[in-house]
Amino acid sequence: MRIETQHQGAVTVIKPYGPLNADEAESVRDAVREALGTSLGRFVIDVAEISFVDSVGLELLLDTTEQLDQSGQTLRLCGANDTLREVFDITEVGRHFELYEDTNAAVRSFL
Repeated sequence: MRIETQHQGAVTVIKPYGPLNADEAESVRDAVREALGTSLGRFVIDVAEISFVDSVGLELLLDTTEQLDQSGQTLRLCGANDTLREVFDITEVGRHFELYEDTNAAVRSFL
């Protein structure tokens, strides 16, 4: 899985490409751990290029939001397609995240 990490001001944005499943979760988890160490709590995952998410991928997102909650932050996700939004609704995990249409909106939410 290809994972891009970029900084927009004080905000770290991670953008994984491909399915977020059991086979790819560890590489995404590593990127998230690294980013959490340098993000100052301002952290966005751009899920626009995630074509599929399984229970392991959902667990990764929930674990990340739990880590941020402990420091008073909330995980911001952006770019969720209709399929991902439906998975979030069906599993009721969407309420744990702040969802934004695109990266710019998610980054601006920190202002």
